[in-house]
Amino acid sequence: MTDRRNLFNKVWDLHAVREFSSGQTQLFIGRHLIHEVTSPQAFQMLRDRGLTVLYPERTLATVDHIIPTGSQARPFADGLAEEMMSAIEKNCDEFGVTLLNIDDDRQGIVHVVGPEQGVTQPGITLVCGDSHTSTHGAFGAIALGIGTSQVAHVLATQTLALNRPKVRRVEVTGELRPGVFAKDVILHIIRHLGVQGGVGFAYEFAGPVFDAMTMEQRMTVCNMAIEGGARCGYINPDETTVEYLRGKPMSPEGDAFEKAAKWWGSLASGSDADFDDHVTFDGSSIEPTVTWGINPGQSVGVNEPLPTLAEVSDDDRVGIAEALEFMELQENQAIKGVKIDVAFIGSCTNSRISDLREAAEIAKGRQVADGVRTFVVPGSQLIAKQAEEEGLDKIFTDAGFDWRAAGCSMCLAMNPDKLQGREICASTSNRNFKGRQGSPTGRTLLMSPAMAAAAAVTGCVTDVREMLEPAHA
Repeated sequence: MTDRRNLFNKVWDLHAVREFSSGQTQLFIGRHLIHEVTSPQAFQMLRDRGLTVLYPERTLATVDHIIPTGSQARPFADGLAEEMMSAIEKNCDEFGVTLLNIDDDRQGIVHVVGPEQGVTQPGITLVCGDSHTSTHGAFGAIALGIGTSQVAHVLATQTLALNRPKVRRVEVTGELRPGVFAKDVILHIIRHLGVQGGVGFAYEFAGPVFDAMTMEQRMTVCNMAIEGGARCGYINPDETTVEYLRGKPMSPEGDAFEKAAKWWGSLASGSDADFDDHVTFDGSSIEPTVTWGINPGQSVGVNEPLPTLAEVSDDDRVGIAEALEFMELQENQAIKGVKIDVAFIGSCTNSRISDLREAAEIAKGRQVADGVRTFVVPGSQLIAKQAEEEGLDKIFTDAGFDWRAAGCSMCLAMNPDKLQGREICASTSNRNFKGRQGSPTGRTLLMSPAMAAAAAVTGCVTDVREMLEPAHA
């Protein structure tokens, strides 16, 4: 009999320990990633109950959210940051968990180092006390963000009680035009399905556009599935997945790798797999996309005007009016030409080597506009090293960008990298909520790394396609 289960349900069923009368599934968790912000209370919960970490070898810790990307001398100037650092060092030592500290060249953003080290693999269940854990679904894994009490539960039992979501297939056909990147694709999807459109669903991203993407591009898409309300997002493993994982430190080796690769391929959703819903987008119609509002669904193509209140639904009107007022933008205004004060290239969404290369292509031979502060923050120390070997850091610094150490930086500003006052930031991060980048009144425009670099050198939102070399345009 043909197995018509999609990948999500195959992996879920493989990890199901038991079904509860509540309808929830007790799911075995294969990999657990932790960082310094959501783990201290979880470890204390274990101490309070006299518990140990059941499988410490299945947990990997890093430091990313609160570490400064300028001077990293200890103790940190921020007392709370130093307290969190000391706590994760003590906790990992006491409970036998491997920690990638700042003196370890593998350190970096949790959703960058997991794939980089080969921790993330097809067919596993993976959780982390961070909402953007959906990133790891790019490998064909079930990857879920969890809360602090759930972090403690996984440390103690390596399981979680979870409701099985429905699965929506999100297909993007055709091919992307030059100057359009993975970030534009996911912003376009969220714009049209809505920030609540994925509630109760896992998203399977499928179709020629995703098939053609690199693993780093796929991670950008899955990273922001959560911004569309989905519980997680994933892409079926294929040869691109296999070649990315080949030779990674924690990948299988030799014959074991070839055997694993064959199994990974068997997990992919078949052409006749069942889904609870199916939506399709035309990839060739997607433009470079920029958010203009206060949630990731409030975006337009770079050459489109902002909404007109009279032309939107009653349900959307209040939220759009609030966003326009906060952002100090007008109905029907062009997003192109909006001036910026800050450009931030980094975050777990867009801090990988390909992101830095795309931004450097725009920065090369140009200069940051007068009055614009800039931050280029690699996602890990290994990425920083590779970028420096390729000369990308020099391209950025010659152009006037500030080259920083690895960390989360201005994505959520739990560190010294913050917006000031009403500054407006061209950002490659994943959220544009009020106050997200460190100032309660700061404003965020989400876009691709190439678009952020273009904004940095022109001082305003710019169509990056106008700045690409003719061969790429």
